[in-house]
Amino acid sequence: MLIVKKFGGTSVGDKDRIVNVAKRCIEDYQKGNDVVVVLSAMGKMTDELIAKAKEINPNPSRREMDMLLTTGEQTSVSLMAMAMDALGVPAVSLNAFQVAMHTTSVYSNARIKRIDTDRIFNELEQRKIVIVTGFQGVDRFDNYTTLGRGGSDTTAVALAAALHADACEIYTDVDGVYTADPRKVPEAKKLTEITYDEMLEMATLGAGVLHNRSVELAKKHDVQLVVRSSMTLEEGTVVKENVRKRTSEISGVAGDDDAARIAVLGVEDIPGVAFKIFNVLAKKNINVDMILQSIGRGNRKDISFTVKEGDMEAAVTALEDHLPDGTYEAINSSAEMAKVSIVGVGLRNHYGMAARMFQALYEADINIRMISTSEIRVTVLVNKEDMEKAMILTDTRLQINPKHYANSDVNKLNLHYNRLVKANNRLIDEVYEKELLRTKAEIEALQAQVNPHFIINALESMYWVLVQKGDMETSK
Repeated sequence: MLIVKKFGGTSVGDKDRIVNVAKRCIEDYQKGNDVVVVLSAMGKMTDELIAKAKEINPNPSRREMDMLLTTGEQTSVSLMAMAMDALGVPAVSLNAFQVAMHTTSVYSNARIKRIDTDRIFNELEQRKIVIVTGFQGVDRFDNYTTLGRGGSDTTAVALAAALHADACEIYTDVDGVYTADPRKVPEAKKLTEITYDEMLEMATLGAGVLHNRSVELAKKHDVQLVVRSSMTLEEGTVVKENVRKRTSEISGVAGDDDAARIAVLGVEDIPGVAFKIFNVLAKKNINVDMILQSIGRGNRKDISFTVKEGDMEAAVTALEDHLPDGTYEAINSSAEMAKVSIVGVGLRNHYGMAARMFQALYEADINIRMISTSEIRVTVLVNKEDMEKAMILTDTRLQINPKHYANSDVNKLNLHYNRLVKANNRLIDEVYEKELLRTKAEIEALQAQVNPHFIINALESMYWVLVQKGDMETSK
């Protein structure tokens, strides 16, 4: 059995953790498995290297930055090989050039094109553990390149696909994929499994547990992933094509506080203007995320979109320098933005999830700046200061799990629900005409009556209303 194991910077942050990782890899090796290990740079080493570069040159070239940053992973793999050797197990460290890991020539954001596997298989045949640098590659001119933040995940998945590995394990400082970042949302729950599509959306939207390109590769090559902690022996989260039916339609809430909004106002309402705007940004290698175009008025319209906060000034400058005169009236930009998203395959077939999310934000007086959707995702742009509160409120509103309630409580809820439905049948025609004062439970029951999918949601809302009234106790 061939196993690819990837360990992040926290997992190899010091001597004790390096030895811990070495022992975990040796356990699988001693069972007769072939083991390939992919490592990130130790702890905060990448940040320290960036800081050192800035001390020398505030605006270093991307090529030289990649040349510098690749030394972080080379330090990790060589120390890991030494640790395994000290434990009596043969190991060899290889960098991207020695493998070789061929990439495009886009410095700091390269993509893997192909991997030569001969050297790795030769070392495995000699019963060595092979330790490979993550995050890096070489282009056709033999220059070192890096894959962007989190690129070691992509290295591991690409190796697993190229080597036709039997397993690909991603070890982090958390014990799996959660419905939300547990550091921001204490009530977040760990998922036992998640689909590639859901994980890709969450990774793209700010969930830092996996690099989004690694998930793309895993889906493309059908590489099943397991995300688990390097600090414990707990089972992690399996990322695969299909999962068993869940009790909740939503698999997770993601937050990304690295966003800025740019609005190009008074754009000519003619064909080709959107192309001109986004072509300018594409030539500057600036990625655009959410896009919103307003309805035209007086032969003019507005186009708003989001970029990474660090790209905002470059994007505005590029547009001002390259868009023809008269194409637009003004460009406004706003930093300090954040994206909050709900993700789940259940969004394909269940209605009203977006409305419930928006209601939670409305009740907390959180203003929505932009909205973007896909088949399994709803994303809103909010002020950065509101992100964590929005995540907590959204998670609380949408994480429905009937197992949280005792059977006796559910029976009581059904009685209350049936009573309210009968009352609503008599009053439904009068609601809007007489503007009757309704309880929250009655409103939810009305929604449930319109769409049967909301029944369990109505029961949950009624449950908490009744708890607050003291009619029943929360189940332990």
